[in-house]
Amino acid sequence: MIRPYKPQDEESVLHIWLEASTIGHAFIPRSYWESKIDDMREIYLPQSETYIYTDTTGKISGFISLVGDYLAAIFVAPSCQRRGIGQALMAHAKKLKNELVLNVYTENTQAILFYKQQGFKIVDEQTDEATGHKEFKMVFPQ
Repeated sequence: MIRPYKPQDEESVLHIWLEASTIGHAFIPRSYWESKIDDMREIYLPQSETYIYTDTTGKISGFISLVGDYLAAIFVAPSCQRRGIGQALMAHAKKLKNELVLNVYTENTQAILFYKQQGFKIVDEQTDEATGHKEFKMVFPQ
């Protein structure tokens, strides 16, 4: 089930974000992601339109955050990946928005493949100033 984010979801969402970020972005030290937890809590989650994916027991398995047409985050708990949760979250976002834009690290080949399978196209390449790593700008539809 997909539902809107509630304040009581915060700790579960932050845990999923940290664990999935650390695994999906192994080329960036975990300490970087740990240093961003307060920003996630105080800035990014409050400014985002966030939706939660829960299983039949109500346990949070993933989430997606949008800021306007910008796909700011889509994360699935590592233990729940490859079960269609990311696809369900993406389908939900596509119902809400006519166009979606995102940035993804060029080294995150698994995410790039997922986004391409979801119909996103690479339209630009830039460097993330915070990490110094290259990233693609991708859009849906193209």
